[in-house]
Amino acid sequence: MGSRKYSAAEARKEARKSVAMASLNNCPTSPRKMRLVADLIRGMAVEKALFVLKYSPKESSIRLEKLLLSALSNWQTKNPDARLEDSNLVVESVMVDGGRMLKRISPAPQGRAHRIRKRSNHVTIIVGSKQVITENAEA
Repeated sequence: MGSRKYSAAEARKEARKSVAMASLNNCPTSPRKMRLVADLIRGMAVEKALFVLKYSPKESSIRLEKLLLSALSNWQTKNPDARLEDSNLVVESVMVDGGRMLKRISPAPQGRAHRIRKRSNHVTIIVGSKQVITENAEA
């Protein structure tokens, strides 16, 4: 590998060190309901996001809280010497995508059948440290 590719790969590796992710696949909740809760915590500080998820009445918040704790654990594994309290972690992105759909049939009048779609979703949370930029550093 050339020196340019090597240095670019090392820079990408260092950038990935400050970011941790966790994903949840085939969660048996509709994506629409999960996005309501995901929109609450997107861009928030991690401590505040955990507080919001803990006291949210939505059922999806239980699964998102567990997923956020998993992302924090992944960050801690990548950065064993850093402390969570000092690192200013934020929820950088929360992506909710549609998962597989279970198709069921419900009886309808006059011998017909209606299809019921039981939806699921895939959730991915990316947690990273917020870069604090001061005015003195720019000048």
